[in-house]
Amino acid sequence: MSQSGLGRNLLKPEWSGLDSNDLRLLLDAQIGGPGQYSGQPGDNDRLFLPRADENCRVVLRFEGNRISVIQPGSGFDQAQWAQISDEIDTQLLVGPIEVGRDISFSSFRVTGWWRGRASGVQIRRMPKRSPACPVEGGPHPFVLEFPLQLAPEFQIWNGRRLREHRKLSLLLNVLLRGHISTQGIQHEHFWASDNWRKNPIVKFVQRGYFAKIGRIKQPRLSKPLGGPLEEIEPAEYYSLQGNNGKGMRVPADLDESIVRYRSLSPRDRERFDRALYWMDVASSQWTISMSASFASLVSAVESLTDRGAIHSVYCEQCRDQREHDAPGPTALFRNFFETYAPGQSLKKRRNDMYGLRSDILHGSHLIAFDEGRAYGWDPPWNEQRELHAELWRLSQVALRSWLRQASVGPQP
Repeated sequence: MSQSGLGRNLLKPEWSGLDSNDLRLLLDAQIGGPGQYSGQPGDNDRLFLPRADENCRVVLRFEGNRISVIQPGSGFDQAQWAQISDEIDTQLLVGPIEVGRDISFSSFRVTGWWRGRASGVQIRRMPKRSPACPVEGGPHPFVLEFPLQLAPEFQIWNGRRLREHRKLSLLLNVLLRGHISTQGIQHEHFWASDNWRKNPIVKFVQRGYFAKIGRIKQPRLSKPLGGPLEEIEPAEYYSLQGNNGKGMRVPADLDESIVRYRSLSPRDRERFDRALYWMDVASSQWTISMSASFASLVSAVESLTDRGAIHSVYCEQCRDQREHDAPGPTALFRNFFETYAPGQSLKKRRNDMYGLRSDILHGSHLIAFDEGRAYGWDPPWNEQRELHAELWRLSQVALRSWLRQASVGPQP
């Protein structure tokens, strides 16, 4: 399939900070979609908009998950592209800042508010008469507010709102005690009952939560509800155990930590976001698969480690040259904790953790609990339970330490 001008890249170097999600939504609004593939074998990294052949106006090339190149198609319209370029320069890369709002959930009840002066983030209790969780362990809904850069199209600024809300919630999941979560992107249905003890009524329902919190964007932060959440010095805060019924409390450096997250370089932000994602997945998998939860914790750590130097060695057994990483994955995993959780890293324990993860992912092992034979304090389950709990705690400590060391720029 021939397309004219395929050597020209329409993406400007000064657009390097442009989010591919925003760009894709803009192109869909201005050029149309849904797009077509060429149909040629192996040509699966190009998308023709709005369709292929003579109807194609631009061709999108992808590198990983991002748009890396935009090329003119057979039906390219220079005047239309000039208008799109101007909108990118004047309305996507810059724009007024308002406040985005959405609902998050915490395993600690949110009874008041917290506001970050430097970050512009606010945690706010739900309005009265909102559906509430009756047990202390949560998930307890709360309103999360944050700075939001606007754009002319609703799809673009609302997409930004949804992404920023989710990323900020994942960050709070590591910075705050307990589990911070959001509603899932995919809709899950399941059987449920509101009372198993007496006259149970069983229904097939969709997981979801809704409450009237007002507008999803507004010019400024909402007025606080209730009293301010208690702030505690970080060393004391992260040493607290259990749920004493006092509700959510926050570390005194929470505002600073959010600012540090935003000051990360694009590469480091991408890596840290992956680590935050795997920490959240580990929490979600806890009740489904202890083995998968454990593997996700290791993946969170590996998101922040760089692959060792690759060199070729001759294997006597294989009688062939093989690629070899030095240091290898196990050493990188152990070294990460020695760097970012000093004094808490024991070589054998970290080797055991990575070995268990490898056995799980290679299909040769499951945590005893997932095999349905975890009896009380029997050695297999007891040892694996302790490894899981220790890895969970150390991963959060190390991620917070990594954030402090990797962030750049002035801090509050």
